[in-house]
Parts: sequence; structure tokens; C-alpha cells
Amino acid sequence: MPPKTKITEDMIIDAAFAIIREKGFEQLNARSIAAFLNCSTQPVLYQFRTVDEIRQAAYRKADAFHSEYIIPKGKDEEAMLTMGLNYVRFAHEEKNLFRFLFQTDHFGGMNIVTLMKGEELNDIISVVSGGMNCDEDQAREMFISYFCLVHGLASLLANNSMEYDEALCRKLLEDHFLLLTGQKG
Repeated sequence: MPPKTKITEDMIIDAAFAIIREKGFEQLNARSIAAFLNCSTQPVLYQFRTVDEIRQAAYRKADAFHSEYIIPKGKDEEAMLTMGLNYVRFAHEEKNLFRFLFQTDHFGGMNIVTLMKGEELNDIISVVSGGMNCDEDQAREMFISYFCLVHGLASLLANNSMEYDEALCRKLLEDHFLLLTGQKG
């Protein structure tokens, strides 16, 4: 008789991530994870006390995936524009992950100003300040305005309220980017 496969925390987190990515966060529960792993719910709930703990771990995995997706690789003279376009493309290509990350109650009432000042954005703000040759406070100030446009476009795409048109998205983001940097007026 072959040994039983041990269900690990990582296997559960990967399964939760896959379920959210494919079917949406609403479909995540102990039964859907167990079905994905071809096991009973007992090993799932042995590793995690609650499905909410699994959801939090899956959120961290999705957040890391999202950050890797949007942050430009290497030196990029237009890092803020590139990140904006990547963010919009992420919402189009990964609708379920986008909704899970940005349209659930994970932030618990955090407003945009608090979010923009938070440590979660330090990597992004560092990329922006380097690409824009400005300090981090200036980068955060520019980023807040730009983020509102980018997030609006991404939300429309993730919720099927807009057809994806990369050229239009690029033009809108470029125009706003040029206004922010004083190159168009």
C-alpha cells in the first residue's frame, strides 16, 4: 500500500490561490480546497484553523504575484507608466485575482491616503521615485492621482464594464502621466 500523501500548508495555499484565480474568491471554502487536492476537508482544517486563515495566506500569495506582475524589470525611464499599464493588463488578464486583491474587504475601510502612506507601497514608490528622479514624498503625491485613474480603468476591466483596448489605455495613462510631469498642458 503506497504511503498517504501529506497535505502541507503550501499545498493548501497553492490550491486556494488556484481556486481564486480560476473561479473567484467566492468559491473558496474547505470543500473546494479538499476537492482540488483530492482529499477530505480534515487535512485542510488540520493545517489551518479556519478558512479565513487560508484566505489571508492566499491573499499574501496573490499580492506577491501581483507585485511581481506590475513592477518593471530593470531600468525603466517610464516606470510609472509601465506599472500603470501592467496594473490595467493584470485586471484584464487576472480578473478574479484583481477582484480578490482590490475589491474585497481586506483593507477594512482603509482610505486611499492611508493606503498611499502605507509600507505596502514602498517598493512601488521606490521604483517611481527612481524613474521620476524625485524624492519619495513627491513620488507618493504624484502616484495618488495617477493611481486613481489606473485603478478606475482596471476596475472597469475586471468587472467587464469595459472592453480591453491597450492603445486607448496607453493613451489615457500617457496623457495623465504627461500632465503630472508638466510635459503637457
